Amino acid sequence: MSNWSHTFAQTLACAHENWSPGIGDPHVMSWVIVGVYVIAALAALTLAVLNSFDGPGAARERMFWGGIGVVLAFLAVNKQLDLQSLLTAIGRCHAQLTGWYDDRASMQRGFIRGLAAGALLTAVALAWFLRASLRRNALAVLGFAFVLGFVVIRAVGFHDVDHLISTEWKSLRVNWILELSGLVLILLAAIPRLRRE
Repeated sequence: MSNWSHTFAQTLACAHENWSPGIGDPHVMSWVIVGVYVIAALAALTLAVLNSFDGPGAARERMFWGGIGVVLAFLAVNKQLDLQSLLTAIGRCHAQLTGWYDDRASMQRGFIRGLAAGALLTAVALAWFLRASLRRNALAVLGFAFVLGFVVIRAVGFHDVDHLISTEWKSLRVNWILELSGLVLILLAAIPRLRRE
C-alpha cells in the first residue's frame, strides 16, 4: 500500500470515528429553509420541463434550470442530513495526520480566497453559458452562485466564519438570511415565468 493510500485510509477511519449522520439543525427555521429549497427545486424543475423556451440558447436555458433543480433538491436533503460536516471531519483529520493542523489559519485564509474566486468564476461561467438568454436568467444565475458560495463556505466549517454567520440580528441568524437570499433570487426569476405558463 502506498503512503498516499495509507494516509487516505487513516483519514477516512478518523473521519468515521468523528462523524455520524443525523439531523443537522432541529430549529424550526432550518426546516423552513428546507421547505424553501424544495419549493425552489420544484420551481426550477417545473420550469425546465414545462416552459416553452424559445430563441437562441433555449437548450442551454432548459439545461440550466434542470441543473439548478437537481442541485437544490440535493441541498434540501443535505440541509438536515448535515453531510458537509463529514467533509469538515475529513479535512480536520487529514490536517492532523499530515502535520499542518497547527498552521491551518493560513491555509484557511487561502481556501476562503479560493472559494470566493470559485463562486465568482461560477457566476461568470454560467453567465457565459446562458449568454443568449442571460437577461431573463440573470437573477437565477446570481442566486445560484450565492447559494453555492454559501453552502461551500458553510461546509468548510472554519470557526471564525461559523461564528460570524451564526450571529443574530433582530432574532434572525445571519446564516438564515444569507442562505435564503440566494433561494429568493432564484424564485424571483422562476415564479413569474411559471405564472405566465
